[in-house]
Amino acid sequence: MPSEQRTRRHLTMLRDFSAADLITLANGFAGTGSILATLQYMDTRDHRILWLAFALLPAAMVFDVLDGRVARWRQRSTLLGRELDSLADLISFGVAPAVLAFAVGIRGAWDALVLVYFVSCGLSRLARYNVTAAELADASGKVRYFEGTPIPTTLVLVALLALLTWLDRIDQNLPFGVIRFLGGAFHPLVLLFVLSGTAMISKTLRVPKL
Repeated sequence: MPSEQRTRRHLTMLRDFSAADLITLANGFAGTGSILATLQYMDTRDHRILWLAFALLPAAMVFDVLDGRVARWRQRSTLLGRELDSLADLISFGVAPAVLAFAVGIRGAWDALVLVYFVSCGLSRLARYNVTAAELADASGKVRYFEGTPIPTTLVLVALLALLTWLDRIDQNLPFGVIRFLGGAFHPLVLLFVLSGTAMISKTLRVPKL
């Protein structure tokens, strides 16, 4: 293949992305930025960086809403876009909230197991939605309801962590304290992540899609 033709093929995949796909990427960028900011906070303990990590997740939610609206407006909804949306959502509303929880003090050995469960539930919920969306759709192709809570609902947990940060109820001051057993620490507050994760993978809980 001539070098000139090979050059023209650089970044072909990115050039094929629709406007909605680029907005979905912005969702993933915001979630990744939140994770990196959280890790930087753990190194520096600079609360300004922690607030940046919190702020990036509502921004990710805005992008998550916009990409669907743009796809419908331009009538260009693709399988690639759906997969991309799920991957971005996993970062922004699954991994990032778990990392934030870990950073503000929910990081005992048992807490870590719960946070892994929480992220795994988000992953399972998104995968199940992708393979069942066609079955749940009506004649117009629109999905009528979600099985289990949508993963962006984890922003409620993020808002709670932000409130606790504002009230200086993080690290050693977390509500409900800490329980130690079998050589590991467990913060009862982490049970909210169990509840959220379990709600996401529920098959009986149906949430109407607006």
